[in-house]
Amino acid sequence: MADASSGANTNNAASTSNAEVQIQIPAGPSKAEAPAPPAGAPSKSSGAKSWRWWLMVSVDVFFLVAGQTSATLLGRYYYHQGGSSKWVSTFVQTAGFPILFLGLFCVPKQPSASGGGGSDTPVAKLVVIYIVLGLVIAADDMMYASGLKYLPVSTYSLICASQLAFNVVFAYVLNSQKLTGLILNAVVLLTLSDALLGANHDETEDTSGVSRRNYLMGFVLTLGASGTYSLILCLMQLTFENVIKKHTFTAVLNMQIYTALVATVASIIGLFASGEWRTVRGEMDTFQSGQFSYFMTLLWTAVSWQVTSVGVVGLVFEVSSLFSNVISTVALPIVPLFAVLIFHDKMDGIKVIAMLIAIWGFVSYLMQHYLDDKAARKASASADGGS
Repeated sequence: MADASSGANTNNAASTSNAEVQIQIPAGPSKAEAPAPPAGAPSKSSGAKSWRWWLMVSVDVFFLVAGQTSATLLGRYYYHQGGSSKWVSTFVQTAGFPILFLGLFCVPKQPSASGGGGSDTPVAKLVVIYIVLGLVIAADDMMYASGLKYLPVSTYSLICASQLAFNVVFAYVLNSQKLTGLILNAVVLLTLSDALLGANHDETEDTSGVSRRNYLMGFVLTLGASGTYSLILCLMQLTFENVIKKHTFTAVLNMQIYTALVATVASIIGLFASGEWRTVRGEMDTFQSGQFSYFMTLLWTAVSWQVTSVGVVGLVFEVSSLFSNVISTVALPIVPLFAVLIFHDKMDGIKVIAMLIAIWGFVSYLMQHYLDDKAARKASASADGGS
């Protein structure tokens, strides 16, 4: 999913003064909340660049929300219509990466925003990083695919809200993220939301007749996938800060493309090693809506995940991995509403409460972001006045 992945802005890479807002969470001595840099970015540029920056962030947010919603619903549709291969579902989450080359072709070559240049990082080290991250992404996609197979879309989406809590923990350990009362409150609320869903399994909830054992397996796998996804984003950010040390859109997109390539190859190997490739032909023949619908479902699922990736990496590039994860969490309550309409998932009282608790946790995080943003603006104004 998640995976993890994507790209999207073409104008900030050219601005050295905006480099610190693109990837780093700890962008200075204060090590304040990750989304704080946006406050500084517009203040260092003209009014035109300010609205362009916000426009690109808005586009990235739209890509993430629209892509994640459609990819999740299409993934569930694949299982709902008779698809059963977890490796095929894993494969399509990264197989659409070639469309990201369009981004490379559209972006002119630009010097790195850091002073060290772009050729200092050994190629062998980059290859090892791409391979390791790609394999982790493949494992994460497999867990997401398994969770989506065993869980209703509404439950699956709400469990994915835990990725924000995981991201806060990993960002604290790996990226020196500051933890505040509001952030910890968000972590507790999101964890409570997941606990309610995990304990609330109704045997009649899913029309596919998933047993309690498979339901709990889906719950654990989805929870693990959420944690792994957050770890991937933090590791990518750490890699940019300490290894690549380049703050260009091309560098970000290269990482996404090559890690997705490794994940796709790993998925293909898993498909053949597991023997599931033998069932693909039968899936096409028995797909309830027909073979053409089967191919279109897989095609648009792959495209949707890459649209999601564009939004995810675009927000990492513009703001931070934590902010990207926050927007991903915002989109989660949208999916259950569509799942109720399309797949007739049951939306009982416990799910509604869990959704409200998750939204409360997100609002708690947003409040912290607002406070840090306000403090950053005040500090920027003071610095400008003193100079």
